Amino acid sequence: MKYIIVLGDGMADEPILELGNRTPLQVANTPAMDYLAKHGKVGMLHTVPTGFHPGSEIANLSVLGYDVAEVFEGRGSLEAASMGISIAPDEMAMRCNLICVEDEKIKNHSAGHISTEESVELINYLQKELGDNRVSFYPGVSYRHLLKIKNADKHLECTPPHDVPGAYFLDKMVLPQTDSAEETADLINSLILQSQELLSQHPINLKRVAEGKDPANSIWPWSPGYKPSMKTMQEVYGIKSGVVISAVDLIRGIGTYAGLTSILVDGATGLYDTNYEGKAQAAIDALKDNDFVFLHVEASDEAGHEGDYKLKVKTIEYLDQRILAPIIAATEQFDEPVAIAVLPDHPTPCAIRTHTANPVPFLIYKPGGDADNVNVYDEDSAKNGSYGLLSKDQFIKELFK
Repeated sequence: MKYIIVLGDGMADEPILELGNRTPLQVANTPAMDYLAKHGKVGMLHTVPTGFHPGSEIANLSVLGYDVAEVFEGRGSLEAASMGISIAPDEMAMRCNLICVEDEKIKNHSAGHISTEESVELINYLQKELGDNRVSFYPGVSYRHLLKIKNADKHLECTPPHDVPGAYFLDKMVLPQTDSAEETADLINSLILQSQELLSQHPINLKRVAEGKDPANSIWPWSPGYKPSMKTMQEVYGIKSGVVISAVDLIRGIGTYAGLTSILVDGATGLYDTNYEGKAQAAIDALKDNDFVFLHVEASDEAGHEGDYKLKVKTIEYLDQRILAPIIAATEQFDEPVAIAVLPDHPTPCAIRTHTANPVPFLIYKPGGDADNVNVYDEDSAKNGSYGLLSKDQFIKELFK
């Protein structure tokens, strides 16, 4: 048996009045997901352990069966692995967003989904102006970048910018959790303020403003940590080989520590306009030579953060028709059966534009396997599935069973 997880990031939601008190997943036309649900089994999965923030880093580690309390060392350290950036024992890594601040408030977490070309120039500029023997900036993709600081204390209270659109940025700056972390917090807050002075007059931002686009006029570092220690999925579950397919550094970084080979797909953006067909074909090709594929699609999460329920419905339909349908059709022709799992990592309700820790619906389809009595895939139907409510590594163990 081969295995694939197709994860629609943030795909779950809450009932929306404008959708007739239904969720985007309930409204979307999803024949492929419904086919898998009808011929497989469904349930609910608790992906965010008590006491942890409902971030994609936490939820995706949980989906893959990792004990978050044991392995999690911040989002930045995971993304560094994807970017091929080493973390020394005396270094702390942080995700570093380029964000848009307007009237002293965080307008959005993505600087209007700034292009990678523009953001790389801005991050390189900040490295030239603010980088030194202790502080280093590294460009990533779109608004997602990396900050490393030597001799730093990770015991900080950092607010993810996508959690607080509309908040005054000064109210959400870094706070120390211990006396020893005060110097690190002061340094990071100073970098934020300095970045605002430097970026406000950069030609790229002046051009974006002139074109009616949001400027990338501030950095926002968050999720600090040191280098994590994780066993690979080969070591834990005995799979021979596996790959991860994602446009997001965080997910590729998790895959790196999990022992999965990262496959980059041309045109994969992490947004609604990502290369769905390219991702599907990459997964199909990878399954021919590997036991396991983790295929991650970011688009629904970004739509949730924008509060755009119409776009979220569209991204779910795209995932269903342009990724799942061709994967089902192709794997049915394989000599070896392929088990298919579908789920989000966490809900990203459009009404609040951020993640929640509520359980998510999942399905597991195994050719020739038993099915339960659920015929469609959505948040309500999954509650009636035969798997019930799972947590920790129970989902991944059921998949590999």
